[in-house]
Amino acid sequence: MRTTKALVFNYSLNGLLADPDTDFWDFVFGQLDEAGGPDHDDETLALLRNASAHVMGRSAYEGMAQNLPTNTEHPWSAIMNAGNKVVFSRTMTTAAWENTTIVSGDTAEEMDRLRQGDGHILLWGGVSLWRSLMQLDLIDEFYVSLYPYLTGQGTLMFDDIPKGYRLDLISSLAKSNGVLELHYGRHRPLHR
Repeated sequence: MRTTKALVFNYSLNGLLADPDTDFWDFVFGQLDEAGGPDHDDETLALLRNASAHVMGRSAYEGMAQNLPTNTEHPWSAIMNAGNKVVFSRTMTTAAWENTTIVSGDTAEEMDRLRQGDGHILLWGGVSLWRSLMQLDLIDEFYVSLYPYLTGQGTLMFDDIPKGYRLDLISSLAKSNGVLELHYGRHRPLHR
């Protein structure tokens, strides 16, 4: 069965995601510019390239579809253009970005179908999709970019989630700009 991996970028120390038109958003993208743009290291590119599917909600899809298809200088553009993209939406009926499928059925059933086979699926968000998948216990790993920033503006990601959701640290990397790259796996006790 394919592993599901949630990509959580732009996360503040006090638990908010950067929303457009906020100081935190400006800080995050200022840090990104100072670092020379989005991650283009071999490990990140392999994670993206080897995904069986790139799953996202409508808002995340629309944001990415505005920029990546034609931004050939972006290190992720060619990978995402060629990749299999799946959008969970009850309102979208068409998608202009090549290799995109829109699904509107039962989330658990759709994810069960997508998880058949080997490899991994990347979950790009948005927040509603992540929360739904957490309620169904369908996220196996989290990749979190934690920024050294406290903010009162942004979206609370981990809201309306199950009462307990234990994670195990797989790896961590402290960058020179203070950003922590955290990789967690869902704690799944062995059944005896």
